[in-house]
Amino acid sequence: MTTTMPTVTASHRRALRAWLLWTAGFLAFPVAGIAGTAFAGRVDSPAAALLGGLAAGAVLGLGQALLSSGRLPMLRWTAATALGMSAGLLLGAQAVGYGTLAQIAVMGALTGAVLGPAQALALPPGARSRWVWAVAMPVLWPTGWAVTASIAIPVEEQLTLFGASGAVTVSALLGILLHTLLPPPTTQASPAPGTTHTTHANPVGDRS
Repeated sequence: MTTTMPTVTASHRRALRAWLLWTAGFLAFPVAGIAGTAFAGRVDSPAAALLGGLAAGAVLGLGQALLSSGRLPMLRWTAATALGMSAGLLLGAQAVGYGTLAQIAVMGALTGAVLGPAQALALPPGARSRWVWAVAMPVLWPTGWAVTASIAIPVEEQLTLFGASGAVTVSALLGILLHTLLPPPTTQASPAPGTTHTTHANPVGDRS
């Protein structure tokens, strides 16, 4: 009796590399958090939430776009993340504050409820079911805060963004979601010398 081993195709390897690169981008989260705190200080006022979220979102959005394997438009994604983080952190921080772990989870959900749609709109035209990204963020963002607050950072520090422990979790899950909605672009091999290769385009949405 013989056992057939699953074949690891080039597309699988490409997807794994893209996911690992994106997940390694969790380092952008603590860097973005430091930038937000340096720019606006503790999130203890509406102005600090607005400006801190803007700075943190800009750094985070740029880092995600750079590590997306060419799938995310850099300027549009950076701007959407900055604006979404700014408005979302303002909403969340002013609604519940940083009093307890439960409050910080609600704050994260409110931030994600604004950030998610902003980023979903910034996904490129070929993205599948972009609304899924918008729905996922109000779940993943409080998860990141909860993981960070329960392991490393006290909630009373009033930071703009969760730290590395929560960032690893969120980045890994977002990487799976990004691949589902927007797989890495395929690369086609060049034709051998002396041969011709004709490619017929099949636009997105063509069902023929």
